[in-house]
Amino acid sequence: MTVAIGCDHAGWELKERLKAWLIQNGYQVVDFGTHSPEPVDYPDYAIQVAESVANGKAERGVLVCGTGIGMAMTANKIPGVRAAFCPDPFTARLSREHNDANVLTLGGRLMGREMAIEILGIWLNTSFQGGRHNRRIAKIGETEERYFRERQEP
Repeated sequence: MTVAIGCDHAGWELKERLKAWLIQNGYQVVDFGTHSPEPVDYPDYAIQVAESVANGKAERGVLVCGTGIGMAMTANKIPGVRAAFCPDPFTARLSREHNDANVLTLGGRLMGREMAIEILGIWLNTSFQGGRHNRRIAKIGETEERYFRERQEP
């Protein structure tokens, strides 16, 4: 599986640890940066990772900023992306089982390395349940399409 990963300065240290874990566990990783703790704007990295997932270059994406919230808000603007902020293992599991989340966002200032790795492992290894959840995922896609069309019409 190919995982796109990105962060801002507040998530840089955790992103580096997650990237090492991913590589150690056999994942292909595309690192969109940032590559240092120097201040940057999180939307720049969220957009790159989300676009990579939306266009199929990566199966999943991981984004880390200070809280995980800004990354989720930005990534969810990209059609086809279902980014989930998961501060614990329970939400990580359900974001995959029920919502088929394809981007995980984490808060570098909210959790320790071991918790973040546990969340990431659960998120990557949990399958979408389908069934009744397919209908709900389809409605998300229909909403994206409708608003995209409305913005394109003169």
